[in-house]
Amino acid sequence: MSEFLSVALEAAGAATEIVTRLYRSNCAVRLKADKSPVTDADVAAEKAIRAVIERRFPRHGFYGEETGKTQADAEFLWVVDPIDGTKAFVREYPMFSTQIALMHRGRLIVGVSSAQPYGELAHAERGEGAWLNGQRVRVSSVNRVEEASLSTGNLKSLARDERWAHFGTLVTRLDRIRGYGDFLQYHLVASGRIEAALESDINILDIAALAMVVEEAGGKVTDLDGQPVSLEMTSILASNGALHQTFLEVLRRG
Repeated sequence: MSEFLSVALEAAGAATEIVTRLYRSNCAVRLKADKSPVTDADVAAEKAIRAVIERRFPRHGFYGEETGKTQADAEFLWVVDPIDGTKAFVREYPMFSTQIALMHRGRLIVGVSSAQPYGELAHAERGEGAWLNGQRVRVSSVNRVEEASLSTGNLKSLARDERWAHFGTLVTRLDRIRGYGDFLQYHLVASGRIEAALESDINILDIAALAMVVEEAGGKVTDLDGQPVSLEMTSILASNGALHQTFLEVLRRG
């Protein structure tokens, strides 16, 4: 295990301690400028993550959901969402997680997805595979759409463009479609329990660590136009790889 991954896991542990303590404690909820909710748990958890990382790597950049960017042009950039799924946290169901990723010159090299209340911890490091609760995981080998399971998250922007009808075509061909949402659908893809996860309204902070986990499990991750993971991406298709191009083609042409 590299020092990078070790620090990511340490930071996730520090955040988990705070989040677990404040879960179901009636945290005050405020609305940010974009109308998304934020709680004292979000802010405290991100500060704890930032403290761990800055103590070990003071020259690294940091991009956090709650505290913003510092040294964003640094060679190494930490990408962090302390509670991905704040709405679930507020409504007291365990579909939220702490997401910590590290990029080196724009390329993901480490990812940790900690969902302690749900009982799952996933992590991955470039070239070292993906792990879920201490067990190495791999994507499925399903290569026919008709045998595939797809999970979807937020589809608002997809519903507004011409690809919505094409998405309907894809749905008619699938064996199963579900909306597991947030971290869980990516854990399921990485561990071979479903074939793909698709969302059209995302932020890199939400999915950077999860993308690393899926890729190191043997899968593929792009946006819905087939472009690679980047800080600017706003949509995502994470798949077992075997079906990736087929899904993109159906979304593009029907």
